[in-house]
Amino acid sequence: DDAYSPPKTVEQARKLVESDEVLLLFNPLGTAGNAAIQKYMNQKKVPHLFLATGASRWADPEHFPWTMGWNPSYRAEARIYAQYILKEHPGKKIGVLYQNDDFGKDYIAGLHDILKDKYKELVVSEQPFEVTTPTIDSQVVAIKTANPDIFMNIATPKFAAQAIKKVGELGWRPVHIVSNVSVSVGAVLKPAGIENAEDVMSAAYIKDVTDPQWNNDPAMMEWRAFMAKYVPEADKEDGGPLAGWGAAQGMMQVLKQAGDNLTRENIMKQAASLDFVDGAYLPGVRVKTSATDFAPIEQFQMTRFNGERWERFGEIIDAHVGE
Repeated sequence: DDAYSPPKTVEQARKLVESDEVLLLFNPLGTAGNAAIQKYMNQKKVPHLFLATGASRWADPEHFPWTMGWNPSYRAEARIYAQYILKEHPGKKIGVLYQNDDFGKDYIAGLHDILKDKYKELVVSEQPFEVTTPTIDSQVVAIKTANPDIFMNIATPKFAAQAIKKVGELGWRPVHIVSNVSVSVGAVLKPAGIENAEDVMSAAYIKDVTDPQWNNDPAMMEWRAFMAKYVPEADKEDGGPLAGWGAAQGMMQVLKQAGDNLTRENIMKQAASLDFVDGAYLPGVRVKTSATDFAPIEQFQMTRFNGERWERFGEIIDAHVGE
């Protein structure tokens, strides 16, 4: 446990690699912590695999052949929001709250990719915040003061929940888009106040654990049986465990493909030759990688919270479009 603190991530990664002599690191969480160990893992030639972060820097096989992300890239996700805004809300003003690190800056870059010259005209307020800050209330108030039509809430769960709650307290009703990492009903929307979260939008690639449409879905039934057996105390409305299970399916696929040849080189080779359907994700989403494509998941669908659950709308969108 690195407690989401980059110096601890470095310390723990060194211990795992040098003392415990692990084969690989799987699914470590967070952009800042993984950034702190990326060079080290590549120097040591230890697979740094399927990171629980969507920073675009993990898909760089040329410079970092031992690091591969898992989550769809934040930059690609932001492109989907920008395309949606231009199509559905042309000319409307945008206010952006963003985490002042690689996580937040990737979203800003994705918005720039699509809005291009219109960015300066449409984005009327940009408010960064540090992950060490206790509250982002003042940033939300500053954005509201600029009177945008659309509020981009680019934050990890704790801060996203604070922002949703503050928007509700202010009686403000913008078109509210929240980053995909912060869509958990149990971990984000309930703490923010369900009434404040109604009509908040995001983009999804993973099934919503609270949605009854998946009740008879074979993969979800398998996941629920797994949870009942191994983690019965978990919050059944928190999407986090399904995200972990989905990434684990990727790790299992790599190990299956590797067979008895469990060298670090072969692990990376297999990780870079995936093409399979992962039951945790929406129909139409496919996990694919190659030696030159270290981005396993690159498809989304827009989704809106109706006060009870997330409802998907529109088509599955491939994030390659618009690159």
